[in-house]
Amino acid sequence: MFTGLVETLGTVTSLTDLDPSVSGGNGTSLTISDCADILSDAQLGDSISVNGTCLTVTEFDKSSFKVGVAPETLRRTNLGRLREGSHVNLERAVAASTRMGGHFVQGHVDTVSTIDSVTPDGNALTFRLRPRESSVLRYVVEKGYITLDGASLTVTNVDDTAGWFEIMLIAYTQERVVMAKKQAGDEVNVEIDVVGKLVEKSVVGYFEGGKDGAPAILEKIVGRLVEEKLKQQR
Repeated sequence: MFTGLVETLGTVTSLTDLDPSVSGGNGTSLTISDCADILSDAQLGDSISVNGTCLTVTEFDKSSFKVGVAPETLRRTNLGRLREGSHVNLERAVAASTRMGGHFVQGHVDTVSTIDSVTPDGNALTFRLRPRESSVLRYVVEKGYITLDGASLTVTNVDDTAGWFEIMLIAYTQERVVMAKKQAGDEVNVEIDVVGKLVEKSVVGYFEGGKDGAPAILEKIVGRLVEEKLKQQR
């Protein structure tokens, strides 16, 4: 579990193809450096969010660490586009003493979005993004949370019909996340706020399950609306 508050930017210094007999396919081992700030309490097997993707530390020293990226992860995220010298957002797994300044982030990427446009607004930047799977837009609401490359951000606009949503990066955030350097056509990892997905599944399951309580709830809702309408007519 993470907060979506990026701790530091790391630099990819090595990409090595994994042995297919071990990884089950053409996975990749990443070495990420320039991140001593988050390694002072590191342990083998720790989880670190790399551009919003929860990965496991397999080796580390004072200023760098290695993670393995499975083929499925490469297909579902933008990590396959990383090159030597690429910068990545990094965050350690949340500790019990951490202030929850962002929101609950799992590190499980739902889809990849392509940046349609970047528009300056004073010293801020407005990004318009188009998700690969447009179905995720039903969970994207104005002023709601969304995680982009591991950073917890607020949705400023969404158009379900046109298939895009927007976020704004203030000047402070621009200095601390990789997205500020991205341009139209670049890809961003997207994780939807898990609360929306849980609520949808619970509500749909309740009404599709044929439980006796569902008709009663609908009856109460309709009754309340009728009562309010009658009061207005008196």
